Amino acid sequence: MRREARRSGVFTRRALLALGGQATLLGLLGARLYQVQVAEGGRYATLARQNSVSLRMIAPVRGRIVDRFGTVLADNKKNWRALLIAERAGNVNRTLDGFSRIVPLAPRERARIRRDVVRNRRFIPVLVRDFLTWEQMAAIEVAAPDLPGIVVDVGDTRVYPFGPDLAHLVGYVAPPTPADVQRDPTLALPGMRVGRSGVERFRERSLRGTAGAVQMEVNAYGRVIRELARQDGVPGDAVGLTIDAALQQVAVNRLGGESASAVLLDCRNGEVLAMASTPSFDPGLFDTGVSAAQWRAWVTNERAPLINKATVGVYAPGSTFKMAVALAGLRAGAITTTTHFFCPGYLKLGNRLFYCWKHGGHGSIDLHGAIEQSCDVFFYHTALLTGIDRIAETAHRFGLGVRLDIDLPLQADGLVPTRAWSHRHGRPWVLGNTAISGIGQGYVQVTPLQLATYAARLATGRAVQPHLTRTVGSTVLPGGKAEDWPLLDLPEPLLDAVRQGMFSVVNNPRGTAWAQRLPPSLGVHMAGKTGSAQVADVSRVERARGVFHTSKLPWKLRPNALFVAFAPFAAPRYAAAVVVAHGNEGAEAAAPIVHDLMVAALTRDPAGRAVPPGGVAARAGHGGGTGAA
Repeated sequence: MRREARRSGVFTRRALLALGGQATLLGLLGARLYQVQVAEGGRYATLARQNSVSLRMIAPVRGRIVDRFGTVLADNKKNWRALLIAERAGNVNRTLDGFSRIVPLAPRERARIRRDVVRNRRFIPVLVRDFLTWEQMAAIEVAAPDLPGIVVDVGDTRVYPFGPDLAHLVGYVAPPTPADVQRDPTLALPGMRVGRSGVERFRERSLRGTAGAVQMEVNAYGRVIRELARQDGVPGDAVGLTIDAALQQVAVNRLGGESASAVLLDCRNGEVLAMASTPSFDPGLFDTGVSAAQWRAWVTNERAPLINKATVGVYAPGSTFKMAVALAGLRAGAITTTTHFFCPGYLKLGNRLFYCWKHGGHGSIDLHGAIEQSCDVFFYHTALLTGIDRIAETAHRFGLGVRLDIDLPLQADGLVPTRAWSHRHGRPWVLGNTAISGIGQGYVQVTPLQLATYAARLATGRAVQPHLTRTVGSTVLPGGKAEDWPLLDLPEPLLDAVRQGMFSVVNNPRGTAWAQRLPPSLGVHMAGKTGSAQVADVSRVERARGVFHTSKLPWKLRPNALFVAFAPFAAPRYAAAVVVAHGNEGAEAAAPIVHDLMVAALTRDPAGRAVPPGGVAARAGHGGGTGAA
């Protein structure tokens, strides 16, 4: 009995110890549960949600660019792409190894991805590969458990329906540089592009838009289960241009393979209807990447396809400059509309001869005849009597040799020299410099855009500025009416005297562009001026013998061919300028292009046609001596 009682006491103590241990453990567990579920429940609930919900910023849709009638010039195309979110990937290299077994990655691609991962914050997605096929996308989704951090997404690619035809004007986009990302971190988002030239660059802020965000439920492998919420951000504004895509194609087609440019304006308000530069390039290549071979082909091409010759190309204006010289002389009283000079085919100044393009000379000739027949000697005399400073002041008033207020990022200033300019550059100014400037050569340099603006101002007497943008979003920009531009403050009789000379250039059999008069069926007339500006010296012996033929020179030594014009003569609506580099004769190479472009404009009449309510954006010479004729 005593032994049994002793055994019972031992059992009871062990039971009590076990029970106490269990109670202690349960108490500790309860306390921990209370701490986790009650005291810190909110914190752990938040962590749980973070484990299952992924918040990701998304690039906004870039705004469209459209022409004056709503034709799309720059748009976006959807494409499947694979992104990498580094904070969910763990080992980035291991993830990329797995991805490469499905979609091979070149070493340069992997280097770019690793660079972007290091450069960006770890929650910002990095582009791994875009333009995935359906099969590639499906394979990536199936292998999602082995590809932590990889997300398949839909992105936008910039497309240009007219390709090279509008490349210089509309411009192109490209991936942002590290400097771009440093200024604006949202540019690190996959699909973000930055305008690098043309309207894409000038209107970058309006076209870019504002980034959005998307919340997605993901599983333990990071695979997307469903989309919980999306804020698409603010799309970029649509930009409506003054351009008429149909006329742009006419201009490009007429320029052909020449190294040339053409500009067509509504001369009443300065709207650019066409601005072509040839040869050109495919702007879409910059979005996906330009190969080294393609880049070498562009930069080694002597006809410079990457340069917008209309705004950056500078050329001696040749005889197209003579109207500015005439008006400077008339304003200064150096000549009148009845002044005559005798042209024997040259002007002797000191011990130097300055030749006229017409070897035998024009005889006694007045201002009207000098413009009509492009007499160089008349304008040598006029320039010498007027002086270079007065010529420069008048030329600047007409937009020559000065920066124009056009909405493009790059343009050349050109140059109409003055005595002060010459002294600043340590170059003594002599009378010969003034004489040669009188026919648009020597130091005088202008752009085709300046020449078209010059023609528009001659036609209207107003200081119109060329511009490309009509609307940004729902905002209509100013400058669309003739009265928006001030008068040039030049006496109308002087302007009319010059215009009459330009009329005869085209419509009188003696004119240098008689062959390019408009067809009678149009019922209107065109006024214009030819030009042929030399780029190589001609020896006195060659000129005196009259045996020199510029067409026999190598291409790069031939004169540049130019033509400026406006029409209709009685009520000007369109102004145009064409420059054909090394085209030789303005009457033969440039004037026919202006003729065809003007016929197309007058037939189509884009300046007179109505535009959609609320704006389009709501819908989405002759060669001779130093002379030139």
